[in-house]
Amino acid sequence: MDDLDVRERASRPQRAGQPGFDLVTSKLRRPPVRPGTVHRPSLVERLVREDPRPVVSVVAPAGYGKTTLLAQWAEHNSQAFAWVSVDEADNDPKVLLTYVAQALDAVEPVGERVFDALASPVSSVPGSVVPRLGAAFSSMTSPVVLVLDDVHLLHNSECRAALSVLADHVPYGSRLAFAGRDQPPVRVARLRAEGRILEIGADDLSLTRDEASALLRAAAVRLGEADVAELHRRTEGWAAGLYLAALYLREGGSLPAAALSFGGGDRFVTEYVESEFLERISQKQREFLTRTAVLERMCGPLCEAVLEVPGSAATLAGLARSNLLLVPLDRRGQWYRYHRLFRDMLQAELERQAPGLIPALRRRAAGWHLHSGSPEEALEYFIAAGDVDEVASLVEKIWLSAYRQGRVTTLQRWFRWLDDRGGIEGHLMVAVAAALVAGPTGRAAEAERWADAVDRWQRSGLATADDLPTEAWATLLRAILCRRGVEQMRADADEAAREFAAANMVVPVAPVFQGIARILSGDLDGGDAFLEQAVSWQQASAPDVIATAQCERSLVAMARGQWSQANALAGQAATTLRLAGIEDSYVTPLVCAVQARAALHRGDLQAVRRMLVGAQRLRHLLTYAEPSLAVQARIELARVHLALADVAGARTLMREVDELFRRRSDLGTLVGEAKALRVRFGDERGSIAPSASTLTAAELRLLPLLTTHLSVPEIAAELVLSSHTIRAQVKSIYRKLDATTRNEAVTQARELGLLEG
Repeated sequence: MDDLDVRERASRPQRAGQPGFDLVTSKLRRPPVRPGTVHRPSLVERLVREDPRPVVSVVAPAGYGKTTLLAQWAEHNSQAFAWVSVDEADNDPKVLLTYVAQALDAVEPVGERVFDALASPVSSVPGSVVPRLGAAFSSMTSPVVLVLDDVHLLHNSECRAALSVLADHVPYGSRLAFAGRDQPPVRVARLRAEGRILEIGADDLSLTRDEASALLRAAAVRLGEADVAELHRRTEGWAAGLYLAALYLREGGSLPAAALSFGGGDRFVTEYVESEFLERISQKQREFLTRTAVLERMCGPLCEAVLEVPGSAATLAGLARSNLLLVPLDRRGQWYRYHRLFRDMLQAELERQAPGLIPALRRRAAGWHLHSGSPEEALEYFIAAGDVDEVASLVEKIWLSAYRQGRVTTLQRWFRWLDDRGGIEGHLMVAVAAALVAGPTGRAAEAERWADAVDRWQRSGLATADDLPTEAWATLLRAILCRRGVEQMRADADEAAREFAAANMVVPVAPVFQGIARILSGDLDGGDAFLEQAVSWQQASAPDVIATAQCERSLVAMARGQWSQANALAGQAATTLRLAGIEDSYVTPLVCAVQARAALHRGDLQAVRRMLVGAQRLRHLLTYAEPSLAVQARIELARVHLALADVAGARTLMREVDELFRRRSDLGTLVGEAKALRVRFGDERGSIAPSASTLTAAELRLLPLLTTHLSVPEIAAELVLSSHTIRAQVKSIYRKLDATTRNEAVTQARELGLLEG
């Protein structure tokens, strides 16, 4: 799609650490104040005048002019505005915060580290993304108003928690403004008590009689003073109601009917209003309006494809000139969307008149987006149409790129949607993808569940022999999970490599696990050869995999006593992640472990301690879904802790190793290494008292959530654990960090480097 499309690549040059997905740039543009809009000078003055309150809340039902007010504020304010128009697709914290970062970055650079954290599939939103973004926001030298419009569309708890914390980082002179139908995701009561929030509600936004008269005149409707007063009384100053009445009157409707339309208990658009208005316009206009209401955004060619009616582009252009309920999305007048209230009205009418047509219209929209090179838009329309097979086919094609872009929550939504409709068991690659995404993000139970689905599918005989890429990924998944021991892992990795080669695919993770399997079988030379091959495939765009290979080669060099080479390879692994902008990775604990061993050998204790902290922050990501890496990292870290006389820290790691062995008992040479290491505990003297080094993987997973405003029950829901378990873990964290309160624990963790901020 070209640069006239609503989905344009952001103007910032592509670089490591910046999101690879295209941003919908219209979401970052402040909506223009259009001719015919009623000006609200008194409300604008409340916002424009110097006000020490950093948070602004504009809350009212649909159609009260929330967006219009904020746009007028921006037009009359000398401050820079960073604008994000929220939609349903932003219920992925990495996606939402990418838009926020991009909006702020257009005012003043926020720094690459923010985009690095956003791009990493495994970086913690509360632990890395929010602290970096919050620090960038709070340190901005130019006053800025950050607007998040339609924030009520955010139902993802992680998104809402992130915005709540971001509200604590508003720099002096700047503002954070939320607009939506519901209370914003901040601690409103506390902000009120502290005098830090300016609230504007429906009563403030209701039009006065004079403003109602101005709106009607702008809509080319002339009424006497008494009629305006009656209409104003009936609508109670509701701007959208007045405008809909004006459209109805403009089409020849009677004033009594227009006024009565808004009476009764329901102030919003009733079925009566919808039918009265739509019956007044031509059949062609009515069909255009109701049928294009299935579209999130529209342009002329898309409307023509969906309606299968020539001239739809001209109809759209005509509507845009005459109807304020059609919102422009670009400066060229090509892309539009309906006002949300108007769209709801039109969709309700279509549901009543032709419900069976709606899936067909959505499929046509999906087809147009596919043809135009927008597979994700197509996927969302297929989801809306309920087309399971089409959704599964598209997910199979785009899952890897979405994962590489850090949009794990979006992927999980797609997987969940398919799973709820029985659409995964029939699509082997989707189940494989779901398992491969779950593993590196620390969701071991999910990875196991999807792997079981893959096994069932393959045992059923329904898998097609001619689908080599899918078979290769499925075989590789078995090798990674290593559920049947090292020898089977080696056979699976070799088979996956053959299948990838037959499919003419370069996938460096295959030789990496060929190498690991041989190393765990005691064949260092054979394993190193495969790892060297994987490293040579750096052009395959899999930096985490390449870093894994470099770590494994470093461990081989250590085993041979080649410390100079081991040190160089450990450094190369860290550089690989850093250059790719994904220093937060599932492989980071292993990278830090080999760097710590190398630093220990050369006597750099400062570097050793820094690496131990780096490994701790992300250790919870290495689970039994990648058992070989998980055990390797912990054994190497335990060796370093013992060398530093931190017996308690080493024992914590070895307890986790034991737990991993209970799930994966045959990990080859690692079993003997662990046994030999345990023997050393009796001979070592050192600290056995609980301390930060004894934080468990479960506690490290919980720790970033303590930086949010989430309560214990909310955290429990987020982690799918009981409140009792969370309270026990919190108590243990306090003891190990020598803290008595949540705030003290967070402060101590930040001082130790376990948390950013």
